[in-house]
Amino acid sequence: MIERAFFGGLLAYGAGAVAGLIAPRGSVWPRVLSCGLALLGGLLELCACILSLASGANAHWEIPAGVPFLVYGFRLDALSTYFNLILSLLAVAVSTYSLGYLRSFEEKRTAGILGFFYNLLLASLTAVFTASNAFFFLLAWEATALSAYFLVSFDQREPTARHAGNLYFVMSHAGTGCLLAGFLLLSAQGGSLEFSSFASAAWLTGSALTGPALTGTRQAALFLLFFAGFGVKAGIIPLHIWLPEAHPVAPSNISALMSGIVIKCGIYGMARVFFEFLGMPPLWAGIVVLMVGVASALLGVLYALMEHDLKRLLAYHSIENIGIILIGFGAAMMFMSLGYNRLAAIALIAGLYHTMNHAIFKSLLFLGAGSVLHGAHTRNMEQMGGLISRMPRTAFCFLVGAIAISGLPPLNGFVSEWLTYQALLAGFGATEKLTRILFPVAGALLALTAALAATCFVKAFGISFLALPRSENAGRARESDSFMVTGMAILAVTCVALGLGATLFLPVFDGITVRLAGAQVSGSLITAGGLALRAGTGRGGTVSPAGIAALFVILSAVPAWLLALWGGKRKRVTGPTWDCGLPGLTSDNEYTAFAFSKPLRMIFAALYRPSREIETEYEVSPYYPKAIHFGSEIESPFEERLYGPAQRAILMLARRMRAIQAGSIHAYLAYIFVTLILLLLYGVRS
Repeated sequence: MIERAFFGGLLAYGAGAVAGLIAPRGSVWPRVLSCGLALLGGLLELCACILSLASGANAHWEIPAGVPFLVYGFRLDALSTYFNLILSLLAVAVSTYSLGYLRSFEEKRTAGILGFFYNLLLASLTAVFTASNAFFFLLAWEATALSAYFLVSFDQREPTARHAGNLYFVMSHAGTGCLLAGFLLLSAQGGSLEFSSFASAAWLTGSALTGPALTGTRQAALFLLFFAGFGVKAGIIPLHIWLPEAHPVAPSNISALMSGIVIKCGIYGMARVFFEFLGMPPLWAGIVVLMVGVASALLGVLYALMEHDLKRLLAYHSIENIGIILIGFGAAMMFMSLGYNRLAAIALIAGLYHTMNHAIFKSLLFLGAGSVLHGAHTRNMEQMGGLISRMPRTAFCFLVGAIAISGLPPLNGFVSEWLTYQALLAGFGATEKLTRILFPVAGALLALTAALAATCFVKAFGISFLALPRSENAGRARESDSFMVTGMAILAVTCVALGLGATLFLPVFDGITVRLAGAQVSGSLITAGGLALRAGTGRGGTVSPAGIAALFVILSAVPAWLLALWGGKRKRVTGPTWDCGLPGLTSDNEYTAFAFSKPLRMIFAALYRPSREIETEYEVSPYYPKAIHFGSEIESPFEERLYGPAQRAILMLARRMRAIQAGSIHAYLAYIFVTLILLLLYGVRS
């Protein structure tokens, strides 16, 4: 049954891709067939994952590749099933949303092409999460990168889309090069390209079958190669520069998938390699992951606060949340190296749970931003305002996502961040020497990140949806159709369910933590008959998302009852807002996104290095200005101080190496001869 559902889902994705190409252009069929089959594929994959989790059995299938020793291998173990579950949930919601969203693409006759690459992306992501050998994994990884490239640069008329697509293509393939080198080293260690051989070679002390155990130097090289390769896809700082460029320009349904699940390919790879293939992680590796996670989380939210482009703001928050996930992973690696397997399992659960939570609420927010773009025809928050009265259903769904991403109870983002705090606090009490200082420092910076994230989404929701419209397009905005609203509603309900029902979901992680951390801890995280969460340690705290939700309902019901009892019969009088005697409030009196973030721009001026330009137009004399134009920008330090010099150095080196390409066949034969001599000398020495 699992096999039928799994391969039925892949077949549905493939049929959706073909249908998008062969269906008549300019009609409803490319949209309906490609999105409908993608929805079917997501439902079938969801069934396969649920059946796999319910049975607890690992499924493995192989299809010959037509090349000796190479196969297309699929495996549904606990970790791959979990990530495929996230993908299938998003496929269902985003495909439902796309049935309405792609209606505007029918006029451009491009809905079928978009549907083709959309289904190809879903199929390749499924293969990435379920591949059982390095050959098939890298093949699926490249298919994911190529399909995402065509989707990011889909609007070829826009220079920003072409630039973002090219940047993503270059960065992605640089990461793939690191992965290729890492898998080659692992295959030499394990004697095979199968993932099972990698795990055996990492954990065993050495045998004639598996070869010698991993040494410190080789393990360090593998860690750095895989951390860089997967880090590019995940968008960790400083490898993040493609992410805020690519996510805003892609179609909004694709932006939801890019942020929700494509960047999670990097997280999946780190979980698979760091905890399963590389054996017991060294302490310094966990410290590196933890520090990179803290830096990514804090810098991601700080740069998000300065953005007025709604989709670009959300893209920076993806970097922030990837950092939160890495904080959990880094803490888990440190605990494992110090011998605290139970704490490692708790930290790993925190990171993996936040992986799912971020996928759900960030996809919801991107779909909401797409709905706003569809209705108000702008991504600039300075030109929005008043959308809550014109797009109430979109506003409600966006608000749910904003509360979840801010880590506020009782939604899902709060649960995974709370578990991360508990793991960090436990680390301070359990570890010794200077290592213990890292845990409270990381916890404090995570708390600062959460506070700044809440501030950022007060800005995002308040400036976009409240007050008065700031432009004609915002004033004429209209609600999205039922398909788009349904897609957002599915994710909004999931945010609530993963928050209130966290105790019901935690046992899903048992198979993962037993395999990767050697401990099963979900039972110790559940108390009060499944109504509350606890830290799983003797000194930890306890919290009940369901209890908090019930308290909110009670506190809201009492004022409503009193109002209905005493104020229901009173006559209501509606009047204008007090405006100090002025003729009337207009959009010019509203708080702007720039003004909202100005205090933080001043506080973190050393990081932002802001510059401003003021230009004044005069009508008669300098004492009577006609207009004042104000502009402000912040520095992009990684692009200007890291990648800019590196690009110039590479181009300079390339110009100098041009002399080697002399155009002479004799010179080329001489190069080959010298290379052969050097290889022979190396072989003799070996």
